[in-house]
Amino acid sequence: MKLQLTHLRLLVSNYKDSFLFYRDLLKFDVDWGDENSGYAELNSGYLKLGLFKKELMDEVVPRIDQPSYVVNRDKIVLIFAVDNVDEVYKQVKDSNAIVVTQPKDRPDWGIRTAHFRDPDGNLIEIYNNLGIIN
Repeated sequence: MKLQLTHLRLLVSNYKDSFLFYRDLLKFDVDWGDENSGYAELNSGYLKLGLFKKELMDEVVPRIDQPSYVVNRDKIVLIFAVDNVDEVYKQVKDSNAIVVTQPKDRPDWGIRTAHFRDPDGNLIEIYNNLGIIN
């Protein structure tokens, strides 16, 4: 059996703000749901991003207590290619989103990156290629 990754689903505490963040600021197309539905599928063009209220998922999958160092550590980074890191960074910063890192060239990686968080604290990286040929 071959598995095909079709969605990433974020389990969010602040559903409405998360929905508006991905729809309005990051310009995802909405395939299903709205800011009040508790679940939505947003389309990045290649992969669907699902947003789901944590409380609703708790009804499906029982919660397991974990040590606080595990709960508070980033477990996923959403990584998006953009045409211009600096332009997207400015839009994010101007919207008062939580900025983690300013735009920075990473020649060892061949990309320019910036990092910020969505309203639920999920870490997001944006990048564009530097045009470095190895």
